[in-house]
Amino acid sequence: MNLLNRFKLPALAGILLVVGFISSCEQDLTTIGEGVIGGEPFKTRKISYDVFAFNKKIAAVQTNQLPIYQLGVYNDPVYGKTTASITSQLQLLTYNPTFGSLSAANEIAGSFNENERIDSVSIYIPYENNQTDTDNDGVVDALDDLPNDGTNDSDGDGVANNQEVANNTNPLNVDTDGDGINDDTDDSTLGDRFPERYRLDSIYGDRTQAFNFKVEKSNFFLRDLDPTTNFQDAQEYFSTQEFSPAFTDQVFFDGQVTISDEKILFVIEQDDPDTEEDEVGTISSQLDPGIQVKLNADAVSFFQENLLDKEGSSELLSSSNFKDLFRGVHISALPTSEELLMLLDLTGAKIDVFYSYDKENTDGTTEESQETLEIRLVTQVGSGAVSGNAVNTFVNDDYPAEVMSALDSGENADRIYLKGGAGSYAEIKLFDELDNEAETLINEIKSNNWIVNEANLVFNIDTDALIGAAAEPARLYLYNAETNLPLYNVFTENNTQNTALGVFLNYDGLLEKDGESGVKYTIKITDHINNIIVRDSTNATLALAISPDIRLTGSNNVMLADGVEKEIPAASVLSPLGTVLFGSNLAEDNVNRLKLEIYFTETN
Repeated sequence: MNLLNRFKLPALAGILLVVGFISSCEQDLTTIGEGVIGGEPFKTRKISYDVFAFNKKIAAVQTNQLPIYQLGVYNDPVYGKTTASITSQLQLLTYNPTFGSLSAANEIAGSFNENERIDSVSIYIPYENNQTDTDNDGVVDALDDLPNDGTNDSDGDGVANNQEVANNTNPLNVDTDGDGINDDTDDSTLGDRFPERYRLDSIYGDRTQAFNFKVEKSNFFLRDLDPTTNFQDAQEYFSTQEFSPAFTDQVFFDGQVTISDEKILFVIEQDDPDTEEDEVGTISSQLDPGIQVKLNADAVSFFQENLLDKEGSSELLSSSNFKDLFRGVHISALPTSEELLMLLDLTGAKIDVFYSYDKENTDGTTEESQETLEIRLVTQVGSGAVSGNAVNTFVNDDYPAEVMSALDSGENADRIYLKGGAGSYAEIKLFDELDNEAETLINEIKSNNWIVNEANLVFNIDTDALIGAAAEPARLYLYNAETNLPLYNVFTENNTQNTALGVFLNYDGLLEKDGESGVKYTIKITDHINNIIVRDSTNATLALAISPDIRLTGSNNVMLADGVEKEIPAASVLSPLGTVLFGSNLAEDNVNRLKLEIYFTETN
């Protein structure tokens, strides 16, 4: 199965954007139909039913062709350390490229050698970010004190944000050019020469520390198609496959890098004599925040020999030929302290080859010219298919004995262990552990003719277990384990904005905090319960997993600890986070005990 297609947003995403934003906010529970039947009001009541949870360990998860990749080290207080690295193909944007002005054939025919030579090679990988600027005032919502008011003054310099945008000055800096004069009185500020700032929610650990970033040449050939399916299906690679050091040789970069939340600016340093304007100091281009380093001399020599010097050769004629010539790169990162893990967007990653060549003018003179060749890791146009192949490798510490004994035990859990990546999830059964007894309870509800107003599963967090956690999952995803389909209904949902945490607010599942620490997650499954009671749907086994974005409803192959192959939400692979929740195998009077709470209406 093509993982790419499984990662797309639901087919009803367009409907969601329309229906969701015009749907009203969730209504409080009210007494419906008061005074209608014989003067007797309807009454709203609450009843609780048992829920059974079973922990499942994931041995390996498919990690190629993901939308987001993990890189670095994450130390979880419960599950231990995970080290994530990336191995990726490389691809030319145009095959059989011409370097310089003349093709290799024309250089030979014209007896003029352009002498193409590489000046430098750099690699850039952006951090994953979903920045929104609701009021279009030049300050992303996460950094804006009033994200719905473009006339506010975020930096307090006396100039409104929207005016700073018009002035091309920095709405988050009182003195854009650093000359000691605030922007409200400075009449000599050179605008549009500052880097915009983003809020990087995709980095876990101490982001002020330097980390050791390493780029190696990979010798492993990543197949796009699986030969065991007669090359009909995409090749699957799993998180347990390690590529370094066995399949790497040359090191292209090995050095210290620091993280910045600012855009990367490229400043023009030399004036163009053919124009009247002085371009020195102006911005030629900019990149979103990410890792950007210049590769070493070995990389320059390699690209010279295997790229520029092969102009016109068969190795550059096609994608398959180039991938065989240059298998790809292996990327790793180790923090200087215990923990630093980044989520990276490989669809925006690239290697830039900067080269010079001798250009022959029409009068017979020559001059030096510069060009840039862009090589991509993987590419994606809009929400379409990803081209190229990259694999995320996860090396996990062994879980503590207490956690391991609770996974795959077959017993109803007193603690639910959830971990993203190649971690763990839980299967959930409602009403009773045995299907026939659950059916009896469901039939009793049907016979009472209750109107179900709301049905909730409340997952309380074992806060003691999470002491020391760098972050907690912002949302949980409960879905049908038998079909892998979501439980929410896009037609009845409340949405505020089309972001990971701004949609499906009736369904909820969002982290609820008391101060700085999370205390519980509430997931509303009213539609699911009504489908069972009113529409005779199957009381299917449910599953609970970590998911940074429940809009991604596709599935992904995993190998469970007992060797069984299964599919789980692909989005759960994207998060390194974990949590511990209270299950139902607790005393009846324990306030943390997991229960199904149903609010219903009945008549006297």
